[in-house]
Amino acid sequence: MQNKRESRNPNNSYLTNEMSEDRLHIVMIPWLAFGHMIPYLELAKLIAQKGHKISFLSTTRNINRLPKIPPTLALNLELIKLPLPHIDGLPDDAESTLDIPPQMVQYLMKAYDNIQEPVTRFLETSDPDWVLHDFASYWASSIAAKVGCKSAYMSIFIPPVLGFLGPVAGLVDSTQSERSKPEDFTLRSKWVNFSTSVAFKLHEIRKIFACVGGDVSGVSVMNRHGMSLRDCDVLAIRGCAEFDAEWLDVLRELHRKPVIPVGQLPTSENDDLDADNEDWLAMKAWLDKQERTVVYLAFGSEAIPSQQELNEIALGLEKSELPFFWVLKKRCGLTDPEPLELPNGFDERISDRGFICMGWAPQVKILAHDSIGGFLTHAGWSSVVESLQFKRPLILLTFSNDQGLTRSYLEDKKLGYPIPRDGSDGSFTRESVAGSLRLVVAEEEGKIYRDNAKEISWVFGDRKRQDHCVDSLLHQLHSFRNGVH
Repeated sequence: MQNKRESRNPNNSYLTNEMSEDRLHIVMIPWLAFGHMIPYLELAKLIAQKGHKISFLSTTRNINRLPKIPPTLALNLELIKLPLPHIDGLPDDAESTLDIPPQMVQYLMKAYDNIQEPVTRFLETSDPDWVLHDFASYWASSIAAKVGCKSAYMSIFIPPVLGFLGPVAGLVDSTQSERSKPEDFTLRSKWVNFSTSVAFKLHEIRKIFACVGGDVSGVSVMNRHGMSLRDCDVLAIRGCAEFDAEWLDVLRELHRKPVIPVGQLPTSENDDLDADNEDWLAMKAWLDKQERTVVYLAFGSEAIPSQQELNEIALGLEKSELPFFWVLKKRCGLTDPEPLELPNGFDERISDRGFICMGWAPQVKILAHDSIGGFLTHAGWSSVVESLQFKRPLILLTFSNDQGLTRSYLEDKKLGYPIPRDGSDGSFTRESVAGSLRLVVAEEEGKIYRDNAKEISWVFGDRKRQDHCVDSLLHQLHSFRNGVH
């Protein structure tokens, strides 16, 4: 029987599969954080390359800030701009978590919930097969059901993070949760039947509690996770069987619905600077002169250390005597106070072995350079993927959100070494920074981290393996839509 949608590209191997005779239309609704939007966009591009139609929904300012879509995908991937309603308490032009401090995220979530009406109108008029939504858009599954399509909670949180959170009942209703105070989140999950140290440190979870003390949206972050997991038809998740097998089994046991790993979603090469970009050429010229012990430092788009933390990082770098490339952000967001300052005389003292970049830097190109010996990171998963695909070991310094869980997961696998910190307040010293950097990058004791990063790089950098994950996802989405599951 001829399907009402246009036929697929016959040159694509997946599209000629007997199980897939028609073209899927998939709507994506990521949360308003670039750490979410970018992986969603990576998956969108991979699916669009296979001839399927993607409608990627976000707010106007965020769409304008996303990497440009390759012209070859323009027919299959459409970026849909939705206006973000203004609410009291949220600064004008604040449309992502990049624009605000953590305490204001609750206001952004309230504004985000107010786009349900335009999302509904779009779904009613665009005839989608699937809606892939984020944790914050918990309402998307019910809207999808009303317009007659399927929904998937597409989690950019990796399997151990969702696995740590536990059963839906405790997420939807806090009175049924086994965790109520910060100390409860420092213990391993009772529903996990294998040895693991995945949990928060006390200072990590205390910081999260301090940021979510109120919730003007009326729906907590945990509630959003719970309802997204409860109401979706399938759970799609960033990860792969080769790296996350035990945790994927935990999720299947907890939620009793299909759990589909979509791969690690490494950043596309075309999202980086052009090879002849003047800024990159200056960076590359400096890197070319270095030995293979350069420490690369970057804490993502949102994590900003305090002034005291910045001082200890800087003086620790100096004390380590290692060359370094530091992507330094002195402020973050539209409402930040005075910018951070480097210690007096630091620039002059390290001028012969340090490169400080005050703006955006091409992280993929830097990590791919042979001079990089290790990566001091906040443990955001996109940064982890970019580092490990190039065999770079990790030094870990967490700041917020799920980073404590990813830290402990990487520590479990001996892929990252956490800078020692005070267990209660999270403070650290320049000596602990210097010692950690030297251990991972230069000393014999840290060889296990360097060796393990090399051995696991195939999981994170193999494009064919990533392509296979996308094929599997599409096969299952098609089969599930047609009732073959």
